[in-house]
Order: sequence, then structure tokens, then C-alpha cells
Amino acid sequence: QVRLVESGGGLVQTGGSLRLSCAVSGLTFNRKTMGWFRQVPGKEREFVAAKGWSGGLTLYGDSMKGRATISRDNAEGMVYLQMTSLEPEDTAVYYCAAGATPCDLRAGAINYWGEGTLVTVSS
Repeated sequence: QVRLVESGGGLVQTGGSLRLSCAVSGLTFNRKTMGWFRQVPGKEREFVAAKGWSGGLTLYGDSMKGRATISRDNAEGMVYLQMTSLEPEDTAVYYCAAGATPCDLRAGAINYWGEGTLVTVSS
């Protein structure tokens, strides 16, 4: 059974930083692209970042470019999203996702989703 379990969400003030984690099990982690999306209630899910299984190709969405860094630990089956200079507009549920390639994830071709972790940025 494939599981993607996010953690690290919470309440942070404007300008603050947060690191999200995603623990992955049940799939060949070092052969999967991993990524992050976010969703505000009433809006579509938005691509944040993706990183290829070899760590080579990395893509970022426009909304958090320059303020988010995705990383992964293939030995531990973990993927991370370090976010800085957070703004109230970054308030959303953040989802971990797995797919074939970073371009596939950015296009919305997702094989597996996590349940999400809520990030709230206070003004």
C-alpha cells in the first residue's frame, strides 16, 4: 500500500519560515518524481515544486519561486519543502505527490497524493 504522509504544517507569522516533510512508503521511492502542491478552499490545486528521482531536474511553480526549496532523501524515503518569507496568501493545505517526471507533476499527472498538511500564515 502506497502512503504519503505530510507533516510540519502549522501557524506561522508573515515573513516566517516553515519546513514541510513527506514520508513515503510502499513504492520505489528512488524511481519516482516527488512534488508539492497546495490548495486553498474553493480554488484549484496549485503546483508548487517537483524534483526528479535522481535529484536532477527540479521545477517550481510561479507562486513560490525563490521562496521555496524542494529536497529529497532517497535513502529515507523523505521529501521536504522549505518555505521562507511566507505571506498570508501562502495559507493553504499543502499536499505531497508522486509521479513519473517533474513535467508530468507540473501538468497534473499525479500517481499518488498525500492527505495534506495545513499551513496558516497570519498577518
